[in-house]
Amino acid sequence: MKKFLSNLPKLLFENRPWFIASFQALLVLGSLVLAWLLRFDFSLPFRHLLLWTAPILIAVRLSSLRLFNLHRGWWHFSGVSEALNILKAVTLGTICFYLIVISLGLSAFPRSVYLLEAVLTAGLLSGGRLMSRVLAESMRRDSKTSKKVIIIGAGFAAQMVIREIAHSGSGYCVLGCLDDNESKLGIAIHGVTVLGRTEELPAILAHYPADEVVIAVPSATGEQMQRFIEICQRAAIPFRTVPALGEIINGRVSIRQLRDVRLEDLLGREPVEMDLEPVRREIEGKVVLVTGAAGSIGSELCRQIMRHDPLQLVCVDQNETGLFYLQQALAGDRKRDSAAFCVADINDEMRMRRLFQQHVPSIVFHAAAYKHVPMMEENVQEAVKNNVFGLINLLEIAEDCGCESFILISSDKAVNPTSVMGATKRVGELILSCRSGSAMSCISVRFGNVLGSNGSVVPLLQQQLEANRPLTITHPEIKRYFMTTREAVALVLEASTVGERGDILVLEMGKQISIVQLARTLIQLSGKTENQVSIQFTGLRPGEKLYEELSSAAEEIVSTDRPKIKRVRGQRREWPLLARRLEELRASLTVDGAGPVRSKLREILPEYISPANGLTEHEPTDSHLIATVAQK
Repeated sequence: MKKFLSNLPKLLFENRPWFIASFQALLVLGSLVLAWLLRFDFSLPFRHLLLWTAPILIAVRLSSLRLFNLHRGWWHFSGVSEALNILKAVTLGTICFYLIVISLGLSAFPRSVYLLEAVLTAGLLSGGRLMSRVLAESMRRDSKTSKKVIIIGAGFAAQMVIREIAHSGSGYCVLGCLDDNESKLGIAIHGVTVLGRTEELPAILAHYPADEVVIAVPSATGEQMQRFIEICQRAAIPFRTVPALGEIINGRVSIRQLRDVRLEDLLGREPVEMDLEPVRREIEGKVVLVTGAAGSIGSELCRQIMRHDPLQLVCVDQNETGLFYLQQALAGDRKRDSAAFCVADINDEMRMRRLFQQHVPSIVFHAAAYKHVPMMEENVQEAVKNNVFGLINLLEIAEDCGCESFILISSDKAVNPTSVMGATKRVGELILSCRSGSAMSCISVRFGNVLGSNGSVVPLLQQQLEANRPLTITHPEIKRYFMTTREAVALVLEASTVGERGDILVLEMGKQISIVQLARTLIQLSGKTENQVSIQFTGLRPGEKLYEELSSAAEEIVSTDRPKIKRVRGQRREWPLLARRLEELRASLTVDGAGPVRSKLREILPEYISPANGLTEHEPTDSHLIATVAQK
């Protein structure tokens, strides 16, 4: 019976124009008769006049209702806009009816009936729609099949979600809202009461047993979102969130767009919105080359660069499979034909020189690098060969071919490095900032970890979760800066327009995030509990830090004209001295063992702290031997 009653408005009004017209005509006729009765003390004199004018009034009313699009069904979706349209339609209809009656010479028509009938018609038309909506919504609230939710937030987004849930077939039923603004406690939003503060969720669930929590605070910071999640975790209830605020303001939010909380929502800062119009002016109509194009950063770089209409995009990577997938991902782009996909190793000077001579790029984004810290601790020579001398090789070729700008993607691990990978990135920054006699603009971009990048902590933890294995974390106190891939790439693109020659640009990244807390959130987002998934601490790996830094004590942080982008300035090195030490570093690669390489890295970077076991008695460390090899 309840199901029939809840569906009654839909059965009667949806897609049945003749029934709707008849029903509204009946309401108009009833209003006219009732107005006549009220005017003549509940008697019906002048019945011939009443019967003569009734068809005219009904025709006028139905026409005016149609004019304001009120001749359709779906009354159970009615709101304030429909009520306003009813008032407009009734006012227009009354004026037209009055003019017709006068033009027909029916001056005996009671003037008070004009007003009485208009008021009654407006009331009955609005009331009919209101009752239809109340009936449908009240029946849905009691539906046993609907998922019961509590909404965190009582603002604009919450109102939109409540209205969407009220629609037929949403499958949801709102029990109440929670908000930390005390002035909102106890108020009703579209009939839904604000039950209490967010912290009171566990206690409120005892009285209002819900199936799910909807976080309707799209403007929440990462810290606030983390707090909401922790409260939901304590209450042991699933949770989801709404789309971005811009989508809600534009009216694109619907109950079908509610989504799971993503790790991006938990960043300890607002997502950075970049002004990319200067980037378009810089890239449009030029040839752009991206190394490491198949990687997480490189592939996103390629996707975003294509949006700015380059003359040609040259994608370079030695990973043939990754390059194939990038080619497929860009296949739907309207500028796809302007992209070239080149399998090449940046250390292959002859191959890279031919590529530059063939395509003549104006801008180079250098994303190719060995980046995994523990792996590079075991392959020191390869890290230096690729990250340092591969960079030098590329710089020389780019300059010889007349390239305008060269952007190096660096890392926060370059600050006070404790790993070979971090040391090579820092050497790369020094090369770009100290290199003299070049007409090419060289800029470094330094940022932290990228959420979801290949081999990073988040995908590894997700893989362990999917395999029902314990989550392995190196240390309970380890923390990292995080940013989204989109933000990282936007920063790199802006570097081409914001940076000056030799600059190092960094993003204001807020607070570092605890990896342990990140793991716990991943467990909750996976639908599991910490009792089901254990966390194991394995100890810091070679070269790994507990905390990362975005700048050292010897560096100065300078603002740019972009509020979220900072410029890092340190003491410049003399290029002749750095060049000589780089040649000695190159010579050390020919000596067996990692010790000589680490030793030369420390000469270039006094701040580099290599692991205690980095040098062993079996590894030659004689600087004279290295210098002799360099001379040869």
